[in-house]
Amino acid sequence: MPLPVDTPAAFEFRSNSLKLLGFVPATLDAEALRAALAAQLGQGEHMLSGEQILVDFDSLPAMPSAIEVTALVQLLREFGLKPVAARGGNDGQRAAAREAGLVVLSDDAAPAVPATKPIEKAVPAMIVSRPVRTGQQVYARGSDLVVLALVSAGAEVIADGNIHVYAPLRGRALAGARGDVSARIFTTCMEAELVSIGGIYRTLDDNLPASLKSKPAQILLDQDKLVIEALNG
Repeated sequence: MPLPVDTPAAFEFRSNSLKLLGFVPATLDAEALRAALAAQLGQGEHMLSGEQILVDFDSLPAMPSAIEVTALVQLLREFGLKPVAARGGNDGQRAAAREAGLVVLSDDAAPAVPATKPIEKAVPAMIVSRPVRTGQQVYARGSDLVVLALVSAGAEVIADGNIHVYAPLRGRALAGARGDVSARIFTTCMEAELVSIGGIYRTLDDNLPASLKSKPAQILLDQDKLVIEALNG
């Protein structure tokens, strides 16, 4: 018997779009992946903690076994990530993903997902007026980060947008943390240990020329190359 027209439906189907952060391994060497994840995310809480992950097999050179896929899933979980689905690869890779407990999405169901997720700049900038000490991490999720005090060596400042440090920048600065390659880093005193734009890293050590060392500077990404420029005026 049909329900009266004014009876609320118990459920409904709706079209949806997937918004998952893509993880695109180029290898299944567990030690290499562990080292790379540790270098980018560190230990403990980090900028991607709790993120749901779509594993994309398209860049793997060889077919992984179910054991290797399971090990990859476990490794991602060890770093606080939540692998929930997989896409790409051949039939064998898809079967391995299913055995590892992932939902296998067809290419039609899962539009191409970049390795890092572009951000939506709608959040006001995070402003930090205190020094960021050695061992501390500040993350501006979905926004720019403005630091008005010293960023010590061994400290880390991260933003999904731009980073502005109006004091010596001596630690690590990672702008465009979710793939915004247009993000930039600005500082009035360039002494950083490491900088990153959109996932492209560069360690600096003592390699800075005198024209940049301890001077106002900006860091931007020119295609796939990090550029450090003096800020004049």
